[in-house]
Amino acid sequence: MADKEKKPAQQGEGKEKKPPQQGEGKGKGKGERGEKKAKEKAPEAVVSTTAVEPPRKRKLYHDQTVAELTKQFTFKNPMQVPRLKKITVNMGLGAAVGNPKIIDSATEELRAITGQKPVVTRAKKAIATFKLREGVPIGVMVTLRRERMWEFLDRLVSIALPRVRDFKGVSPRGFDGQGNYTLGLKEQIIFPEIDYDKIDAIKGLNISFVTSAKNDAEGRALLTQLGMPFRA
Repeated sequence: MADKEKKPAQQGEGKEKKPPQQGEGKGKGKGERGEKKAKEKAPEAVVSTTAVEPPRKRKLYHDQTVAELTKQFTFKNPMQVPRLKKITVNMGLGAAVGNPKIIDSATEELRAITGQKPVVTRAKKAIATFKLREGVPIGVMVTLRRERMWEFLDRLVSIALPRVRDFKGVSPRGFDGQGNYTLGLKEQIIFPEIDYDKIDAIKGLNISFVTSAKNDAEGRALLTQLGMPFRA
């Protein structure tokens, strides 16, 4: 009777309870989620310690040109030394009056040469002789300053000008009396950025160097020190 009076064992009784494993029970998965979050965190940004080198012509100007011009013109103040302010590249397109599509190709070519988006220039007044109406696009131009200015000057005197056919130097007659110099080029294909097979026409361009020089002698000395190969 004693055996019959025993109550049936409750479900789950008589089994040994195992201690909860790490991550089980309450708060289950916290450890795993924490590890996943740690792995998913983006790696810390590596700060580069290498400084970007300045353009070669700008470094040449500060290291050598300033001292040479100070000695040549006996400047008493470093602020008197002439410097290059900006370079303007202009491509005049008279053919755009009859063929407006040439403006698009000129824009892309000047963008490739200078690394900057050009501005489309328009006619300021109508000229009936040339069938030109006011506001019609007739050219593109770019104004370069700072880093792009120095890089363009370096590519011009080091790569582009030596590619001119029978090159003997640039003319020294392009000064305006105030130290600014304008150089005319007949072909845009002297720049290696231009693919000869993709051009639609040979286009000339004018390059103007605006300086802080007070006269042509100072302006020519500045450009000579920066590598401009003037004709003797």
